[in-house]
Amino acid sequence: MKKFKISLASQILIGLFLGIVVGWVFYGNTDVQTYLQPIGDIFLNLIKMIVVPIIISTLIVGVAGTGDIKQLGRLGGKTLIYFEVITTVAIVVGLLAANIFQPGVGIDMSQLEQTDISSYVETTEAKDEEGPLQILVDIVPKNVVNAMVEGDMLAIIFFSVIFGLGVASIGERGRPVLAFFQGTADAMFWVTNLVMKFAPFGVFALIGVTVSKFGIASLIPLGKLALLVYGAMIFFVVVVLGLTAKLFGFNLFKIIPMIKDELLLAFSTSSSETVLPRIIEKTQKMGAPKDIVSFVVPTGYSFNLDGSTLYQAIAAIFIAQMYDINLSIGQQITLVFVLMITSKGIAGVPGVSFVVLLATLGTVGIPLEGLAFIAGIDRILDMARTAVNVVGNTLAALVMAKWEKRFDDNMFAGYLATYKNK
Repeated sequence: MKKFKISLASQILIGLFLGIVVGWVFYGNTDVQTYLQPIGDIFLNLIKMIVVPIIISTLIVGVAGTGDIKQLGRLGGKTLIYFEVITTVAIVVGLLAANIFQPGVGIDMSQLEQTDISSYVETTEAKDEEGPLQILVDIVPKNVVNAMVEGDMLAIIFFSVIFGLGVASIGERGRPVLAFFQGTADAMFWVTNLVMKFAPFGVFALIGVTVSKFGIASLIPLGKLALLVYGAMIFFVVVVLGLTAKLFGFNLFKIIPMIKDELLLAFSTSSSETVLPRIIEKTQKMGAPKDIVSFVVPTGYSFNLDGSTLYQAIAAIFIAQMYDINLSIGQQITLVFVLMITSKGIAGVPGVSFVVLLATLGTVGIPLEGLAFIAGIDRILDMARTAVNVVGNTLAALVMAKWEKRFDDNMFAGYLATYKNK
C-alpha cells in the first residue's frame, strides 16, 4: 500500500488557512498573541539560527573552489549592474501604477486608523545621522563575530569572500579548512530540511496573530491600495521578470513551480530570510555554480528588493494623493533617484520598507505621518513584496550563472524533470 504523503506546500497552505480561521474567530482576543506568537518566534529563530552558518560555509567553499579574484570582481560588477537595473524598473512600474490608478484619491482619512510608527522613525533618524556613505563603511566588519551576531549580511559576505580567497591562496594547507566548511554546509542543509518540517506550525501561528490583531475588515478602507499593490506585483513578475528570464534563455513559469514551497513560506511569514537556505540549495540544483549562488543570493537580500522598491514607489504616491499633493514630473524623478539610494543595504532592518519610505518622503515634501495610516495593513502588503523579492533573487542567481557562461543546462533540465514527475 502506497504511503500517503502531504507535500510541504500543501502543509503550509493548510497552516495558512487554519491561521486565518483562528485569527478571524478570535479577532481582538489578546490571548491569541500570547499563545501563538511564541510558536511563530521559535520558527523565525530557527531560521535565523541556520542562515549565517550556511552563507559563510557555502560562500567560503565557493570562493575557495575558484580562487580567482578577477572572476569574483567581474561577477560582483555584473551582479550590481543587474540589481540596479531591475530595481529601478520596479520603482518606475510602481510610480506608473500609482499615477494611472490613483489609489489615494478620494480617501477619507477620518475613517482610517493610525498606527504607532515611532520605532521606525527612531531607526530612520539613526540611519540619517550615519550619513549616505555609511553603507560602504559597514561592508567591512570591524568585528566579524559581532557582524554574525547582528546578521549583518553585507559584512558577512565581505569577510567570507576574503577568507575564501585566503584559503585558496595557501594551496594544500587550505584543504582541511575547505573540507571543514564543506562539511558544515552539508550539515546545515540537512538541518534546514529538518527545520522546514516545523514551517506549517510557524505559518499558522504568525498568520493567526496577524489576523487576530488587524482583522479582515482593516483591509476595506485601503482595499484599493492593497489591490493595486498585488496587481502591480503580479504584473512585474509576469512581464518584467518574465521578459528578463526569456532574454537569458529561461522560462520563468518553469522556475516558479520549482520554488513554490519557498514562495508560500515567504508569503506566509513575510520574511524572505526563512527561505534563503533553501533558495541557495535549489538554485545550485538548477544548474548555477556554488560560488555564484552563494554570492548573488545573499547580496540580493540587500540590493535586489524588487517587491519592496515597487511597493515603496506606490506607497509614496498613495500618501501624496491622500493629502491631495500633486507631485510634478521632476519631483517623481527625484523620488526615483532617492529610492535607488535609500533602498540599498538595509534589508536586515525590521520594517525595512517603512524605514526607506520615512527616509524618502521628506525629500519631495510628502508628510511622514501619512505612513501611520497604512501601517495597519503593512503586514498584508509585506507578504506580496516578500514573495516577489524571493522570485527576483532566484532569477538573479540563474541569470548571473548564464551571464558568466557557467550555467549547467543539463542540470536544470534534470531538476525540472523531477518536479514534473512529482
